[in-house]
Amino acid sequence: MRAAFSLLSLVIVAAIVLALAKRQPAALKPAEPASPAASAALPAPRAVGQQVQGSLDEAARRTAEAASASTN
Repeated sequence: MRAAFSLLSLVIVAAIVLALAKRQPAALKPAEPASPAASAALPAPRAVGQQVQGSLDEAARRTAEAASASTN
């Protein structure tokens, strides 16, 4: 009886995994933009990269200043 319940539970788990695997490709499809204006509102990748680089440079400068202040 215990073996039958174990087998039944394995079948149920397999069915759940297969059902989830069927839904997975639908979840991975890229969403279509709602309108062309919505895609135009996104910042340019180059501008974002420049902003990130500026933030990193500023953080490095502050770190260097803090390190030199702590050694003096």
